[in-house]
Amino acid sequence: MAETTPPKTLGALLTAATARLAEAGVETPARDARLLLADAMAVSPAALIGAGRDPVSPTAAARFEAHIIRRAEREPVSRILGRRGFWTLDLAVDPAVLDPRADSETLVEAALDAAPDRARAWRVLDLGVGSGCLLLAVLSERPAAIGLGIDRSAAAAGIARANAAALGLDGRAWIAVGDWAAAVAGPIDLVLANPPYIARGEIADLAPEVAGHDPRLALDGGADGLDAYRAILAGLPRLLAPDGHAVFEVGAGQWAALADLALAAGFEATACRRDSAGIARVLSVRRMGKKRLGKSQRTG
Repeated sequence: MAETTPPKTLGALLTAATARLAEAGVETPARDARLLLADAMAVSPAALIGAGRDPVSPTAAARFEAHIIRRAEREPVSRILGRRGFWTLDLAVDPAVLDPRADSETLVEAALDAAPDRARAWRVLDLGVGSGCLLLAVLSERPAAIGLGIDRSAAAAGIARANAAALGLDGRAWIAVGDWAAAVAGPIDLVLANPPYIARGEIADLAPEVAGHDPRLALDGGADGLDAYRAILAGLPRLLAPDGHAVFEVGAGQWAALADLALAAGFEATACRRDSAGIARVLSVRRMGKKRLGKSQRTG
């Protein structure tokens, strides 16, 4: 009679998987292994704490092995799970949308600063809505606000609609397919944009998680990475309300160039916000006023 192989323990699986992911160049191998095992076992990551000696069923172990193979090939955890936590939201993601990142929460913070009154019915426009992460995060914090999200990708727009519905925000969030704001009429109080800003020649050098899994449409910013900003700024004068703000996410080292483009379009930079790594990540602009940023403020 053949002997039955005993189930592997949780701790043994985590140890082996962490080593495999580290060897594959994954930056956070232990964290990723834990998240993937929790999903394979259909439990919360917290449930794994102190359970290292517990056995893992063959079914869960096989599912975990499939997850680890994909992650070792540098597929992001969020792509494997089909979910991403952003701000206070749980969002569905798929290959059609940019994987929401913590850096973009900096834009949400700046947007909320630009729209401080929770009771006001702010009119919000998200250009390049993707998964809906920015628009839905802002609407979740401003209960009287209404919003429109635009994306060139019909598949991405579908994901944003699904996320709005799942969060109970579809009554205040409308999602449409379009070419930036070409078909949108103002006035808009708050414009959000995390457009493609990677210079075309630099995309291949990005981390495999980005270059191989984020849609190119959401990455390619043209020869200098600024094409989308030019297109958005061209339409901004007719869209933005007199006291409105536009809040842009920017790539490392792009802040000053975008501030100059905004100035040429008739807008002044009002704030630069840095992300957790200290990189100037978000630029807020408004219609030109009497005061302009001094040189000392344009060093982001």
